[in-house]
Amino acid sequence: MSKPTGTGQLHNKGAVVTGGSRGIGRAIVNAFVEEGARVVTSSRHGPVSDLPDAAHWMPADVSDRDEVDALAEFAVDQLGNIDILVNNAGVQLEKTVVNSTDADWNQLMGTNARGVFLVCRRFIPIMTATGGGSIINIGSISGEHADPTMALYNASKAFVAGLTRSIAVDHGAEGVRCNTICPGWIMTGMVDAAFSLAKDPAASKTDGLARHPVGRWGQPEDIATAAVWLASDQSAFTTGQSIIIDGGLVAASPLQPGLF
Repeated sequence: MSKPTGTGQLHNKGAVVTGGSRGIGRAIVNAFVEEGARVVTSSRHGPVSDLPDAAHWMPADVSDRDEVDALAEFAVDQLGNIDILVNNAGVQLEKTVVNSTDADWNQLMGTNARGVFLVCRRFIPIMTATGGGSIINIGSISGEHADPTMALYNASKAFVAGLTRSIAVDHGAEGVRCNTICPGWIMTGMVDAAFSLAKDPAASKTDGLARHPVGRWGQPEDIATAAVWLASDQSAFTTGQSIIIDGGLVAASPLQPGLF
């Protein structure tokens, strides 16, 4: 498993990470602190009491404009400068278009699309006031390659990729870089929940693993390593990109490995 190097490449940078209580978000929080950043993170559920000393948590629903405003005020109060913003908060729903309700739309698009929009809109002026910074949106390979029975989730992640490119183009001259990380199958509670819905969860996992050329599942730390690079000055010429981290999953033919 790849891990951040601990070189302090984010020394004294202020970072905000939404959805940082568990999974990918928590791994990013830990990696940023390890690299010297000061972090504010949020989640809808808490409290979160086992964070590193350099990290601060507050409850926030990113689909609610007032709560996003409160998060921004808290972050500025705790950190002063905001150099890094990670939009990680997200929800998943396994339904087709026909089976999706208005409530499903409001819940999923509220967090995955509206939430990213609200957070970016609120934080970009804060970042540009001090010279800019790096925005990292957590998308998915599902934004490029539609997963079955996940219509709204697929669409929400395609929106994230499009918004990322627009922010990169519109705010690059103000010192803001914006990129999307598109994880593949990363072993978190969200992926476990998806496999549990299969007709044969064990067989589905066996087949899924065989489709990864690297021979293993992704781990949250794999995404955190990429987030550290995108947050650091090492990626200063990288913006407007969707970076796939999936162990080679979407590079392969849809033919099942081992049949030829």
